[in-house]
Amino acid sequence: MATSIELRQIHKAYGDVPVIHGVDLTIEPGDFTVFVGPSGCGKSTLLRMIAGLEPITGGDLLIDGQRMNEVPAAKRGIAMVFQSYALYPHMNVYQNLAFGLETARMPRAEIATRVQRAAEILKIEPLLKRKPKQLSGGQRQRVAIGRAIVREPKIFLFDEPLSNLDAELRVAMRVEIAKLHNDLGNTMIYVTHDQVEAMTMADKIVVLRNGIIEQAGAPLELYNTPNNLFVAGFIGSPKMNFLTVTEENGALRSGGNSLSLDRDVAGAVTLGIRPEHITIVGGSGLKFADVRVDLVENLGGQTVVYATAGDGQALTMVLEGQRGVELGATIEVYVDPQKVHLFDAQGMAIR
Repeated sequence: MATSIELRQIHKAYGDVPVIHGVDLTIEPGDFTVFVGPSGCGKSTLLRMIAGLEPITGGDLLIDGQRMNEVPAAKRGIAMVFQSYALYPHMNVYQNLAFGLETARMPRAEIATRVQRAAEILKIEPLLKRKPKQLSGGQRQRVAIGRAIVREPKIFLFDEPLSNLDAELRVAMRVEIAKLHNDLGNTMIYVTHDQVEAMTMADKIVVLRNGIIEQAGAPLELYNTPNNLFVAGFIGSPKMNFLTVTEENGALRSGGNSLSLDRDVAGAVTLGIRPEHITIVGGSGLKFADVRVDLVENLGGQTVVYATAGDGQALTMVLEGQRGVELGATIEVYVDPQKVHLFDAQGMAIR
């Protein structure tokens, strides 16, 4: 049965330096939750406190309703996969998978059963007699995950497990971890700085900055309705365009550009438009601006255009298909008013 996790006003300080500031979070049984944010935001520290590898300065950690603050890591029913594979180089794959169980004095027959099951799940049966130096990076990561699986934990924790892999292998392993969650159904928490990993894997994304939660919710909830400028800029690739605009006579103006929106705003605000919500096709939305093309990236299935508006503000567009956009040309751009975001002077979303 999957396990719930609850964080109540969790604080963490190193001496007089606070790094986690009163985090409240509930992770439902069986959820795949991703902690995401820039370096130094506190996501790994939060994960290590859940694992029992860091003491909690204040607040309560509950697993299935039981307070776990002082419970040793080994008794929390948790297995953790780290960024480094940390495999024993003198042992083969089978021995690496079995070592923790042997240390716990588990019967050999039970060890063999668990190792074989993990190998089947991860499709590493042909590798059981190999040493780590004979494995690729992706194979080593599978063994590291297998070492967690054989423990049959209630909760899996992943601390940036794919950061040492190349781009193609990261995509493949991302799919494997998602399949693993579907197969096992365990509660999983995954830490990454890569928002693409977060969007594609998570049931719930928790966006952290400077030790606080900026927003938590389903991936598309954060994409479609970000609470503030930080979340809006962090979720989505390429990142959302932000333009400074002012309201005049019912229209939002930026330099010589104007956009009429049915929104009640006053004074200077920030207008947010995702690159994929901008088009150059007349009649596909409201005309917003004439822009100068500075750079064109032809990716085959998409064309990414970097441009500058008349008032000097930068604009990035992601156009579907292969477009004949010329460098240095001036083009008209259009936006769907329903997909425009507005943020006040404090950076909070205007609904």
